[in-house]
Amino acid sequence: MGLVTCDVTVSSDGFCAGPNQCLETPLGEGGEKLHRWQLERTEENTAEIAAITEASAFIMGLNMFGPPEQALESDWSGWWGDNPPYHAPVFVLSHHPRPTLRLDGGTSFQFVTRGIHEALSEAKEAAGEGQVAIAGGANTIVQFLNEGLIDELRLHIAPIQLGKGEAITVETIESHMDRYSRRETSLATHVYYRRRR
Repeated sequence: MGLVTCDVTVSSDGFCAGPNQCLETPLGEGGEKLHRWQLERTEENTAEIAAITEASAFIMGLNMFGPPEQALESDWSGWWGDNPPYHAPVFVLSHHPRPTLRLDGGTSFQFVTRGIHEALSEAKEAAGEGQVAIAGGANTIVQFLNEGLIDELRLHIAPIQLGKGEAITVETIESHMDRYSRRETSLATHVYYRRRR
């Protein structure tokens, strides 16, 4: 089996999304500034950008798939349009069943109602020898961290402050994982962690 990985971008004060997330502002107020390093400085961050989608299966929370009022609607297909960037099976944690959604490029969204362990089991089976990535959001990542289920986490810290929103702090990560590397670019500091044995 491959590794279970996670990439998450946070502000310098520990938020991976700003306040008031909704259909118009999916990353919350100011949250789009978190990802400038991916969009404006691709040449500085090539390896980190590539690593985000190199897994063979993904797991995400329902709020990452869509706003609560729309995510379970039959015509909602996610934030990414007809060809999402995953190109692999994506297992969405949900309290309500929904049929599997198959989109262009090999992405499928499968809705798992029996919790993180069931989602991980299904994702590992789908990934085979490949990696499984925990895609977010913060609540989902923290659940996997608390259960010791993430092997490697790549934390991308953007030099902005959001003040409030969805939080995942360095302290939360370092209570479960050991830092082993760090690299700075102009719009992000990349910090690498491994699961504590």
